[in-house]
Amino acid sequence: MYLHLGQDTVVAFDEIIGIFDLDTSTVSKTTRDYLKRAEQSGLVVNVSMELPKSFTVCKDAQNKTTVYISQISSATLLKRTGFIQGLSNL
Repeated sequence: MYLHLGQDTVVAFDEIIGIFDLDTSTVSKTTRDYLKRAEQSGLVVNVSMELPKSFTVCKDAQNKTTVYISQISSATLLKRTGFIQGLSNL
């Protein structure tokens, strides 16, 4: 399955490491430093030029990490994965 992050960007579910809310996660200096290093290393892809609301960290089959910055909220992206719905079926 694939997750649509916005515009023309989709990622496979099995590549997703985490989906994070920019407002709450960037309170931590560690997260800000991680995003800064990822940006400097060329690992960040801006999915849209609109106001960013979330970022998704992915790792592909070759262990290449990519950080996608999206205008779609982390809650909406999480709903699109069906992860929470899958937990309720346990």
